[in-house]
Amino acid sequence: MLNDSGIWKSLSQPKRLLLIAGPCVIENERLCFKVAAAMQKTCAKLGITYVFKASYDKANRSSGASFRGPGLKAGLKVLADIRKEFQLPILTDVHTEEQVREAAEVVDVLQIPAFLCRQTDLITAAVATGKIVNIKKGQFLSPQEMGQVAKKALAGGGKKLLLTERGTTFGYNNLVADMRSIPIMKSFGFPVVFDATHSVQLPGAGGDRSGGNREMAPVLARCSLAAGADGLFIETHPTPDKALSDGPNMIPLAEMPKLLAGFLKVKAAVS
Repeated sequence: MLNDSGIWKSLSQPKRLLLIAGPCVIENERLCFKVAAAMQKTCAKLGITYVFKASYDKANRSSGASFRGPGLKAGLKVLADIRKEFQLPILTDVHTEEQVREAAEVVDVLQIPAFLCRQTDLITAAVATGKIVNIKKGQFLSPQEMGQVAKKALAGGGKKLLLTERGTTFGYNNLVADMRSIPIMKSFGFPVVFDATHSVQLPGAGGDRSGGNREMAPVLARCSLAAGADGLFIETHPTPDKALSDGPNMIPLAEMPKLLAGFLKVKAAVS
């Protein structure tokens, strides 16, 4: 099994792509197994370092009535089962210091959600586990400000950090992805991942839910790789329009093999 050390080692290979991909939220075990199986097969064929992702709790939904997931204990069980069945490294979000301790026993990569990227105690708790920690840049931060976030992680003993760009909000239900953020954040000394699907999200555009422009996600993914991104974060689902969270910006699972093959050509050209 590729663990966190193996993931980190693969990032030293300039032409090898890191892919973090899976459904937005754990809707059920069957869905997660289907996505994991398909993505494992595709990434093994293409030579991509693959990390399965899914959230046990979407704690920042537009509406309090929206589906959030199965919760910590049930969700971690599903992730543990996927890790065992497919021998895949796993990433999931954490929202509190208490969740960090439990999640770190199951997953290989802990993710700090964008809205929580300035929570010092959460970052400190996450890096203290020794796991890889992926910190998503808040929509409200400039890429330069992520330098202070990285310093917090370093001060807490963090050594294996990923910084993820996911667009910047200017209000009015839209995000803008500035590709200058890729080299700016890489200058802090850590690998940079580009979140292609959340960058095309339209926050709150549906009133009680977010909208999205999924057709633009591949365009931005290619641009980010040309700008030097080390990896991609892509949410995918067999039927995105029926998904319980973030459907409008997720990529249909059947489209992933062709898209990934194209992304590899871009990465190879600039590596």
